[in-house]
Amino acid sequence: MKRIAILGSTGSIGTQTLDVIERLPGDFRVVGLAAGKNAELLLKQAERFRPKVVSVADRAQAEWLAARLPAGVRALYGPEGLLEVAAGCGADLVVGAMVGSAGLAPTLAAIEAGAAIGLANKETLVAAGHIVTRRAAERGVPLLPMDSEHSAIFQCLQGEDRKTVKRLLLTASGGSFRDRRREELARVTVEEALRHPNWSMGAKITIDSATMANKGLEVIEAHWLFGVPYDRIEVLLHPESIVHSLVEFADSSVLAQLGLPDMRGPIQYALCYPERKPSPMETLDLARIGALHFRPADFARYPCLGMAYEAGRTGDREACGESLKSDVGDSEQKPCRDAERAPGVTMLTDPRSERERETGGEQRPFENRHRQSRVAVSRCLGGRRCHRQQDQPDSGETDPEPLAAPHLVTEPALG
Repeated sequence: MKRIAILGSTGSIGTQTLDVIERLPGDFRVVGLAAGKNAELLLKQAERFRPKVVSVADRAQAEWLAARLPAGVRALYGPEGLLEVAAGCGADLVVGAMVGSAGLAPTLAAIEAGAAIGLANKETLVAAGHIVTRRAAERGVPLLPMDSEHSAIFQCLQGEDRKTVKRLLLTASGGSFRDRRREELARVTVEEALRHPNWSMGAKITIDSATMANKGLEVIEAHWLFGVPYDRIEVLLHPESIVHSLVEFADSSVLAQLGLPDMRGPIQYALCYPERKPSPMETLDLARIGALHFRPADFARYPCLGMAYEAGRTGDREACGESLKSDVGDSEQKPCRDAERAPGVTMLTDPRSERERETGGEQRPFENRHRQSRVAVSRCLGGRRCHRQQDQPDSGETDPEPLAAPHLVTEPALG
């Protein structure tokens, strides 16, 4: 039985991942769930799947959860709680479904722990693909894409020599306004942008799909996942969203992966890899669809796509570092120090990972267990420590401060 931890369990990808797991009883065990601020949904998920650990963004939510969670489920909070879900609960596969570059640190922590990565958080590779792919290769950890386009390419490359790849062709639906004239775009509303014609996705990705900013990030992600130069990665508009991506090889043969637009398909492929399992999804009926259409991406209509190519080609890591600083480095969530810890909030009594506890491994402080991950993030930020405020001068040190143990809530705070 494969043990699964999900970072971002209450979002679109997280909930669909749990749906896939529920439909394959006996194949998976959920051992960790992390969410942002949707504590009510996280509680329902914990009641259904009984993980060992759950984590939320702040202390108040964790205390609320602790009073309601089933017996045996620990409640954590803050950045350290997130890292504990990623690397401390013995997961065989960690699903990275968080939005934004906040997913970088827990992804690196999971890699250091030796867990396979189900990658649905593209910003992790956009911001630090050079770090993540290198550490995954060094640790022998597979990066299993959960985006439909990258999953399609990954499937097409099975059994193939990657040196023979000529081109990657990422397909794009064109988003909510693909059939609007340019002069009409000045009058569109947020509600219209959120009505994607094909896919059921989170709000941010749906908006980014309308501008093709999301596709631009996927181009950069594909570059790091598959090691293909940007001038050999192309984007095709494909309104039906049936062909999820294509790979052309040196002999001009082209392989494509097809399926109905349902994110549970690539999610299940990553969860079950290298096996294939029966799926409840509707069978693709090409005769009923009748025709598939393609046209080149219009960089004038979608300037964000061109900007992504330019950033990728020039290696604009400084911009990625600034994005990381705002998302991770300048987070308002601060470690809870001993002196200010509320009644009922305690540190972990055994800082070993679940896997270490099962095998009788030597106890190691939690901060040492994830120290390499913090070093990697710090280097990506140009040497800034993850909890350093913007107005503090940079000392030039690249080694971050030791990481505090995760905040564990055992019962609601008194008073």
